[in-house]
Amino acid sequence: MPPKLGILAGGGSIPKHLIDACEKQHRPCFVVAIDNNADLESISSAAHCCVALGSIGKIIDSLKKADVKEVVMAGRIERPSWQDMHLDRRALKMLPKVLAGAQGDGSILSLAIKELELEGFRVVAIDDILGDILTPKGCLGEYQPDSMAQEDISRAVEVGLALGAVDVGQAVVVQQGVVLGVEALEGTDSLLERCSGLRLPGSGGVLLKLKKVNQDSRADLPAVGPDTVTKAILAGLRGIALEARASLLIDQERIVKDADLGGIFVIGVKVQRCPE
Repeated sequence: MPPKLGILAGGGSIPKHLIDACEKQHRPCFVVAIDNNADLESISSAAHCCVALGSIGKIIDSLKKADVKEVVMAGRIERPSWQDMHLDRRALKMLPKVLAGAQGDGSILSLAIKELELEGFRVVAIDDILGDILTPKGCLGEYQPDSMAQEDISRAVEVGLALGAVDVGQAVVVQQGVVLGVEALEGTDSLLERCSGLRLPGSGGVLLKLKKVNQDSRADLPAVGPDTVTKAILAGLRGIALEARASLLIDQERIVKDADLGGIFVIGVKVQRCPE
């Protein structure tokens, strides 16, 4: 039998997909739901507990008591201000390391992975459990980007790599070569809502999501689900581009169906990165 999997669950549907996969694989799992982030109804079928984001000691103790061997991080975490996190002793011990770094989500998640590994857990990537969730290269549906859209994708990659290098965001919207918006703390949905009011006349823009520079692939890979497709259509975009083999498609079949119905393209693009 595979080792027991601990799922650190934030928001979104990925934790539920992981639970379902464990059931199909006859693999035991235990969910640590992060308060004010995880959808408790969607994880109710699995053994679980709820823990505040700042209670690092309790998170580790809960995983150990559940006899978890491997851990996966799944779902978006809305990080409050440090003053509102109510850090426990273990979290306070980590705080100097956090404050010494860039304090972006990528840096903090990398520290979290190191802490889990120090406790003897093996941290795995989502695609280790859900093998078909990574974005493939190429167009996924009926529609393809034209030459202008390709230029917008190239421009978005240029901007996205610069943002990722300073651990800011994973998403960019470009229309006709103009950057309409970049993602920060607000998330992709809010980015799309904001950009819908900035749309220029003429051909619609493109949403790009790509992995940050030097980002650990075991934490917070860029993801697109059906809701993102709906919001992209409402924002007047012509398509969505994701970094191939470095981003997640949540419910690919439905994404492709909704994109085709909405007349937009979804494409996985190979991103050329400088050697690390």
